[in-house]
Amino acid sequence: MFIYLSKKIAIPNNIHLKCVSWNKDQGFIACGGDDGLLRVLKLETQTDDAKLKGLAAPSNLSMNQTLEGHSGAVQVVTWNEQHEKLTTSDQNGLIIVWMLYRGAWYEEMINNRNKSVVRSMSWNADGQKICIVYEDGAVIVGSVDGNRIWGKELKGSQLAHVAWSPDSKILLFGMANGEVHIYDNQGNFIMKMTISCLVNVTGAVSIAGIHWYAGSGGYVEPDCPCLAICFDNGRCQIMRYESDENPVCIDTLMNVVSIQWNHCGSVLAVAGSLRGAMEKEFNVVQFYTPFGEHLRTLKVPGKQMSGVAWEGGGLRIALAVESFIYFANIRPDYKWGYCCSTVVYAYTKPERQEYCVVFWDTKNNEKFVKYVKSLMSITTSGDFCILASKADDTQPQEDAEVESASHGRYVLILFNSIGTPLDSKYIDIDPMFVTMTKTHVIAASKEAFYMWQYRVAKKLTALEINQVTRTKKEGRERVYHIDSTPSGASDTSPDFTKAFTATRDPICCITATDKTLIVGRESGTLHRYSLPNVVLVQKYTLNNRAHYLSLNCNSSRLAIIDIAGIMTLLDLGIHTSTDNGTGNQPSTGDPSKFERKDVWDMKWANDNPDLFAMMEKTRMYVFRNLDPEEPIQTSGYICNFEDLEIKSVLLDEIMKDPERPNKDNLINFEIRSLRDSRALIEKVGIEEASQFIEDNPHPRLWRLLAEAALQKLDLKTAEQAFVRCKDYQGIEFVKRLGNLQSEPMKQAEVAAYFSRFEEAERMYLDMDRRDLAISLRIKLGDWFKVLALLKSGSGDSDDALLEQANNAIGDYYADRQKWVSAVQYYIKGRNQERLAECYYMLEDYDGLERLTAALPENHKLLPEIGQMFATVGMCEQAVNAYLKCNQPKAAVDTCVHLNQWNKAVELARTHNMKEIKSLLSKYASHLLEKNKTLEAVELYRKAHHFLDAAKLMFKIADEEAKKRTRPLRVKKLYVLAAHLGENYHKQVKTSQQSKGKGKKTEATHALASLLEEDATSADNRIVDNAWRGAEAYHFFLLTQRQLYDGYLENAMRTALHLREYEDMIPPVDIYSLLAVCSAANRAFGTCSQAFIKLESLESLDPEQRQAYEDLALEIFTKHSPKDSRMIEWNASSEGMEERFRTCIVTGLPVQEYSCWICNVCKHCAHDQEISKYNCCPLCHTPIL
Repeated sequence: MFIYLSKKIAIPNNIHLKCVSWNKDQGFIACGGDDGLLRVLKLETQTDDAKLKGLAAPSNLSMNQTLEGHSGAVQVVTWNEQHEKLTTSDQNGLIIVWMLYRGAWYEEMINNRNKSVVRSMSWNADGQKICIVYEDGAVIVGSVDGNRIWGKELKGSQLAHVAWSPDSKILLFGMANGEVHIYDNQGNFIMKMTISCLVNVTGAVSIAGIHWYAGSGGYVEPDCPCLAICFDNGRCQIMRYESDENPVCIDTLMNVVSIQWNHCGSVLAVAGSLRGAMEKEFNVVQFYTPFGEHLRTLKVPGKQMSGVAWEGGGLRIALAVESFIYFANIRPDYKWGYCCSTVVYAYTKPERQEYCVVFWDTKNNEKFVKYVKSLMSITTSGDFCILASKADDTQPQEDAEVESASHGRYVLILFNSIGTPLDSKYIDIDPMFVTMTKTHVIAASKEAFYMWQYRVAKKLTALEINQVTRTKKEGRERVYHIDSTPSGASDTSPDFTKAFTATRDPICCITATDKTLIVGRESGTLHRYSLPNVVLVQKYTLNNRAHYLSLNCNSSRLAIIDIAGIMTLLDLGIHTSTDNGTGNQPSTGDPSKFERKDVWDMKWANDNPDLFAMMEKTRMYVFRNLDPEEPIQTSGYICNFEDLEIKSVLLDEIMKDPERPNKDNLINFEIRSLRDSRALIEKVGIEEASQFIEDNPHPRLWRLLAEAALQKLDLKTAEQAFVRCKDYQGIEFVKRLGNLQSEPMKQAEVAAYFSRFEEAERMYLDMDRRDLAISLRIKLGDWFKVLALLKSGSGDSDDALLEQANNAIGDYYADRQKWVSAVQYYIKGRNQERLAECYYMLEDYDGLERLTAALPENHKLLPEIGQMFATVGMCEQAVNAYLKCNQPKAAVDTCVHLNQWNKAVELARTHNMKEIKSLLSKYASHLLEKNKTLEAVELYRKAHHFLDAAKLMFKIADEEAKKRTRPLRVKKLYVLAAHLGENYHKQVKTSQQSKGKGKKTEATHALASLLEEDATSADNRIVDNAWRGAEAYHFFLLTQRQLYDGYLENAMRTALHLREYEDMIPPVDIYSLLAVCSAANRAFGTCSQAFIKLESLESLDPEQRQAYEDLALEIFTKHSPKDSRMIEWNASSEGMEERFRTCIVTGLPVQEYSCWICNVCKHCAHDQEISKYNCCPLCHTPIL
């Protein structure tokens, strides 16, 4: 960073100031002083020039209000930015809260304790609470609306300072004796802070300032120190949190008065005085990073400094000295760079720990964002950019070539101009200084520098590929200690151990070109090395420590900016010289005598070794041969200097809203020779301008002359100028113009050359050359104009060109996903491929179907359309498309994929495809492996493989029966299995009928079908068993329904019938139910038989058998085991029950010959009983 004094405001009547505070949000400056002085000022920039922004714009006081109310010296002023309030206190203890009303400040609240003086006041981060501490130990915490929240007397303590933690949970109280006590936000003591920076300090010390940065602008890196405590003796400690045991300790060697963090916690300003030579004290402000690194020292005139305050954006600082306020401008060291029309810059966000790195393409106004943890620097060169950061231990190693198992502590990542990472290297040395050339990245710590020859993807010749494969990794990475003397001999693999050897003279800056590397050391010594073979060529000695180095384009001259902002030049011409460079011959415009003060940025021209631009305070100077041009007022950072144009970026403005960079903050400046040449051409003429450019030659000036000559059709001068600026295309263009006979034609071509396309088109049309106008628009890719021109013609237009234009416009809309518009143009352009794509994107499947119908057979687009239909599950349309292009297998595959097995089987049969059965079985086995048995059943059913489906369903029913699940569910499963079996029988009969149609008699046909069914008798048994299982569970359910409905006799009869199904239902369930029904029906003889059967079952364990015996004993001691009427217990399949079928409604035998029989399951029922039902009670088939 660089800092310089810029403005001074005097307080009337020489009243000495005691304090100053700058409102970060609204920009008001409050200063308090003796005799009750309290003023509020506001600096605002006032300019009409759009280029004058930021610090370069003149600033005036837009507010200068004296606030009346205090009688004693105002000692404390503090802002509440969130609620636009100012709180002040004087030596008498009077506190006033001021509010802004209609552009002026008025008293809102007054408080006076009348016991002691206020030493410090602090608002918390959200502006809701204020903590006030008095000298006598009293503490008051109040709310923003003036209510007291709590108060406390700290007995025996003299308070001097107070600070809130960022989360408002902790209060720090600085005592008059130098101690810092930690309290919670309710006033309860927690602990005394350890002050590490006062070790070995004797004598009394007092606290000069406590400032805890609240994180409102993000943090420089995760876990960054943010709590600064500074003492009047110059000792300072910066802590990560209140109980940090390892704070950053600094000895500023100053008498400190005040401290303050900047807006983003990256710089700490320490204000006070320094004792110089002859015991004379002078005011200084020292600037430090959160890690204790000293950045700058600013000397301030006057005797006694009393306060320091940062502006909200961190670009200015206000200093209260005696009866003056001094303002200093700050040029921050932004992390930024410029490559290939892209500005790369980084900033911090409060909600994220990482740096947000923005790659802003200024040509297209597009930005690409990356997030990088612990970013250290951004370096750019050519088309590439290097980000240096601390390595994150959690992320995987990106560079596969790093051989060591452990990470380097730091990482260098190579990016292109749109933020794509191309390569990376993990290194162990701290990359404090980084520079890059077209081929190398050089990173330096204080002791050593590391070189990496980076590679980027490009087209290589066979020879280059061989060279690359032969290049060893060791040759691409090298490390050198600053005290070593490299000879350029072939290096072995980089040895990082030697890089950590301490040196007495550390590195402080580096720069490089393709040929030369310059390394600056703190003593003022410069080392010059040759590249790419690193050889120490020469050493130079400077009077001061260099801060910034830059080599010109041919490495003949070095620009040096030292830590005081003084810029000098050093000639590196090859001369016989001593080590300190005193033997150098002074060249034209002796560079050794060149010196400029207050310089904070400079850039050499990329194409002229004698041209450079530099920033001096808020002025930009351009030097040619060490002669300055008139300065330009700006505060921009120089991006690039090429073609006599300087590109500058107003980073200060961009950082105000870094998420939305504006092209207005990118400014181009033309240097004087370019401006003069342009003025000569415009006002005097081409011949005089040509003479001037001859005297001041530059390719850009020759190009300017060539363009001006073209405008006037002075082809001879234009050709000469194009030759001088080596523009081959320009020369060719002039020759082509020379071959044209027509003057208007030449003018039209020139207009097109200068991108005045509308004018060129109008000229072509005026010459009745519509073909040339169309050709011009085709070259530009402006197909809308091409179409308009084609339609505007009176004659017939070229159909092929019309189709091409329509298709190109369709492409334009399709690229922007405006499919509806694209369809209209593709229809006109007959572009069926893109039309299909548009229909698909629009989900217009009707349009896609129409297109399928319109296409001829075997068209190459049909398989693609089929695939489109298949992806959205439209099987029939997909099949039609595949069949139209003669791809039945693809059609079958689609059906299988979409589970349309009926269609798949039908297609396979139609096209005599044999693999359908194997495919079906594979898919079924896959489903069964995943335990999706029901899906497999459905698959077989849809594919008309009813027998396989019936087997699986029967298996499911059996498993469910064994699980003793709900009987109704088991019955339904058996019915479904039986239905599938019946479907199989129908299928067999139908196939037999179709085979023997017209050839066999009915008898032979019946015989054939019986033989075929007999061949699958095992399968038939499964089908019959399915009906048997359905019957069993039907009667099981019927028995219980009858029992609960009170039809006890019928229930018992049905239960007796259940005995035939012991193979389907567990006997325990059958005889238990029979025992219950018969006991309820008071048929104790039948009940006794059921108990005898139960007790004889082998499946019962002894406990269960004993329980049945006990129950039987209890029943039959009360009731005689006899039936009230005759019941045939032993009636079985050979007896009467077999002669009479059982009614499925009542469970009773059907003795009539005329009864109702179900068409599907073939079970019967009494006519009067079945009349009450709409469906068969067993198989649920509707009754017609």
